This record gives sequence, C-alpha cells and structure tokens, in this order.
Amino acid sequence: MIPPETEWLSDANLRAVCDALRAAGDDVYLVGGCVRDAILGIPGSDVDMATPLSPAEVTRLAEAAGLKVVPTGIAHGTVTVVAGGTGYEVTTFRKDVATDGRRAVVAFSTDMAEDARRRDFTLNALYATPEGRILDPLGGLEDCLSRRIRFVGTARDRIREDYLRILRFFRFHAWYADSSRGFDEDALDAIAAHAEGLETLSAERVGQEMRRLLAAPDPAPALATMQRTGVLQRLLPGSDITLLGPALHIEAHLAMTQDWRMRLAALGGLDVAERLRLSSKDAQHLTVLREAMSEGPPVSEIAYRSGYDLAAQTLVLRSALANHLPDPSALGPLKTAAQAQFPIRAKDFMPGLSGKALGARLAALEERWIASDFTLTREELMTPD
Repeated sequence: MIPPETEWLSDANLRAVCDALRAAGDDVYLVGGCVRDAILGIPGSDVDMATPLSPAEVTRLAEAAGLKVVPTGIAHGTVTVVAGGTGYEVTTFRKDVATDGRRAVVAFSTDMAEDARRRDFTLNALYATPEGRILDPLGGLEDCLSRRIRFVGTARDRIREDYLRILRFFRFHAWYADSSRGFDEDALDAIAAHAEGLETLSAERVGQEMRRLLAAPDPAPALATMQRTGVLQRLLPGSDITLLGPALHIEAHLAMTQDWRMRLAALGGLDVAERLRLSSKDAQHLTVLREAMSEGPPVSEIAYRSGYDLAAQTLVLRSALANHLPDPSALGPLKTAAQAQFPIRAKDFMPGLSGKALGARLAALEERWIASDFTLTREELMTPD
C-alpha cells in the first residue's frame, strides 16, 4: 500500500475527479512519478492518472460531474480535468505502434500491462488506486524499493524507441538510485552501443535533461559514467568531469544552494549554450562564471557588480581549481559586498566635471572604494588625496 501520509491520498479535488471517472464502472489509477515518489517517501510530486477510458469517455464523465475538461494532449490520449482550480492530467492506456528514436506513434489500449510496457524504467511502471493499493504489472516495485534503475524489458529496445532515454537513465540514477549498487551493466552496454542516436535529439530536449541531471544532489557518479560510455563527449565536446568532484565538495562544505549552472561551468565544453539551448539569462550566467573562474577581479568585486550568487559560485570554482577548501566565513563578506552601494554620485562633481573626465573620476573613486572593502565613506572619498 501507498504510505498513508501521502498527500494525494487525502486530496479532495483528486477524489472528485476519480469519482467522476468511476461512474461508468471503469477505474482510474495514479501512475508513474507520483506513485514512485510516494513509495520512496518523496513529497510534492505532480499527480498523473491513467485509465482504460477513451479521452472522449473521460471528457463525457468529467463534464457530467460538473468538472471542466481541457484537451491538453488529445492526440496522445491526454486531457486535463480541473477540480477545485487544480488540473489533473488523465491519459488513456496506450501502446506503441511505431517509433523512430525521437517520437512514437501510439494507439489507445484497455490493458494496463501494455501501457506499462511502453514506459522507460521499471520504477516508473507502477500504478495505484486512489485508495493507495499498488498495482505492479511488470515487477517494478522491488526495483523501486531497492532504488535500482532498470529499463522496462530490453534496454536496447527502449533506447531505440527514444534516444532521450539514455539521458533519462543517468538523470534517474542521479536522483533515485542507491549509488552503492552501481549501474546496470546491460543498460550501460546498450547506451554505449546507441550513443550516436543522441545526435538526432533536439538541443531543447537535451538541455532540459542536462539541467535536471545537474540539479541532483550529487550528479558526479552519473556524469562520470556518462564520460566513460562516451555520452558526455557527444553532448558536450571538450567537457571533462575532473573539476566537478572538488566543486561539489566545496559547494557542500560551504552549505551553498545548489545551482546547476555552476556545475555546468565546472564541466567546461565547447558551444555549451547552443548545444543545450540555454536561455539568454542562463547563457550569460554561464559565460560570466567561465570567464571569472580562472582570472578576473576579486570575488568581492564580482559580488558588488554581479550579485552574491555569481560571486559565491566563482569562489567555489576558483577554490576547486586551486585545490583549496575555503572557510565558510568567506561567504559573509560576499553578502556584504552584494548589498553595498557606492556613496558617490555624478552630481557631486558637477558642473566642475563632465563627460570623460567625470567618468574617469567616478571610476577611480569606485576602484578605491572597492579596494577598501567598501568601507570608505562619502566624506573620505571626497577628501583629496
């Protein structure tokens, strides 16, 4: 059974959706991540539902119960049923008809086992009734409880259906696996044999998976195995994991908020922003980090000019490069610097100075103020040397 403290077991809106769809005698099930995470005691997962009912029947029954229905993915059998202001995705059982490594042609099914066989990993092929009874058509419950990441069926077949599953394998390993068990060798053999298929994927899909992987508490073992199997080099030519381990250790030592962009900077690589289709904001953040990690102004000045997060992440990367473990007290001055405000204004020298002369004077005073660790007052700065 699902643990009784699981949030969705007592969700009245979810119950209203399930009761509406059960009116015709068929059932509806919680599926995938919300079941997996409930078993593992991980809170806050999005709720997805699956049913043998067709999208048309789901729509008819939900509307008959006074619920709103949005055809969010009708071609793939998914509608969103809204209850109490919350939307719940309900997807008809499906089976794959054809795949090309990037997308699948599916047909609707009434068989839970068929639906389960098209999923990627055994711990994701778990279902539960709204009351919390677990249904395990493929034997994935043991893998889930053991935190073991295994492909459904044959790894080579699952990968050929969608090459993104190579990255999902490593992401799920980083987030859910018992690292002491290592990696499933059959999966690694299949990944190495089909790594070239990654080149058919869009940068958006690759980027999304890499961001999620890098955000894991400790992505180092997964990324090391990606490098060993040749996956990392295909995705990010020129990248290397050597700096990542020390950077993660320092990040944890300083009790810093984890940031996937700092970890990506530690990996290096060529044309990273383009290959992962980063947003302009994330690309700029990455560029500043990569330029500052080996040279540039003191981290206190980076904090003043670019903010605390960039400065703290630069401190981590510079310390990793220098094989140095900084004291956590080093973060305090960065917070102070990030909040500092230069006490001089252009009007303080006008109309006596203007144009380039005014700019030069302000820049010189600002450098002097920064060098004082932001301690010089306006009066001290305005006093002639």
